[in-house]
Amino acid sequence: MNIQSPAPAFEPLAEHAASEGADFSLFRDFPVSVEPSKLRKRLLRLTRQAIDDFAMLQPGDRWLVALSGGKDSYGLLAILLDLKWRGLLPVDLLVCNLDQGQPNFPKHVLPDFLDKHGIAHRIEYQDTYSVVVDKIAEGKTYCSLCSRLRRGHLYRIAREEGCSSLVLGHHREDILETFFMNLFHGGRLSAMPAKLLNDDGDVMVLRPLSYCAEADLAKFAEIMRFPIIPCDLCGSQEGLQRNAMKAMLEDIERRMPGRKDTMIRAMANVRASQLLDRNLFDFAGLNALQAQPAEVRRAP
Repeated sequence: MNIQSPAPAFEPLAEHAASEGADFSLFRDFPVSVEPSKLRKRLLRLTRQAIDDFAMLQPGDRWLVALSGGKDSYGLLAILLDLKWRGLLPVDLLVCNLDQGQPNFPKHVLPDFLDKHGIAHRIEYQDTYSVVVDKIAEGKTYCSLCSRLRRGHLYRIAREEGCSSLVLGHHREDILETFFMNLFHGGRLSAMPAKLLNDDGDVMVLRPLSYCAEADLAKFAEIMRFPIIPCDLCGSQEGLQRNAMKAMLEDIERRMPGRKDTMIRAMANVRASQLLDRNLFDFAGLNALQAQPAEVRRAP
């Protein structure tokens, strides 16, 4: 994360709307006070920076934006629409909600919200809930299988809709929590990349909120009054490893403010020669080079 990169300039909301003749209903009631405006600009700036840093943008692309009904995916959608409205995101957006058949899922909430604001969308019903509860023993974590099934359907929908990329609402804390879960439980250094190609090589997965703080997205959702839908499948389970990582990171941030941003920057500042992975760094070759005469080592 290059914190020295210049922040993009944003026109004031009222001036932009007047100049474009736009009726941007999603932000019509957004407060004009200082703190909400600063929050909105910060989220826009960090999202745009992630899009630039990881070369997510190919003009003319069509993006499938996954909307679960949680604060993060609502925030993702609103920020992308804001950037697009400002002329900073020249892609076509299609929103998709995958109704996974979870008990008591309020099927009307998302279509009503999207229709109200004139947002193009597709609602897809696939009962993955029954598959998950059948395959996973009671008391075990559903998240892994649920995520795999959901992702497979979203890839399919992206292909059917001619979308080059699937866009997800994972934020800074999601990435850090995944890193420490893999470190503590998986024995590897890996997290969620901001951009990756699926196994079939035909759909790009993008995470434009990679630099955005979860607390900022929560506050943004509160200001925007999104109709949040809780997850009764995995959100109801206690003792998840991710919850432990979240608590650990919150404790670190409380004791040493700013550490989360430092950790995110560290993920973009890897020194392979100072780790122990022989697949990333040729330690054997390094020894051989040191044994050669100096004039050989200097040779181009």
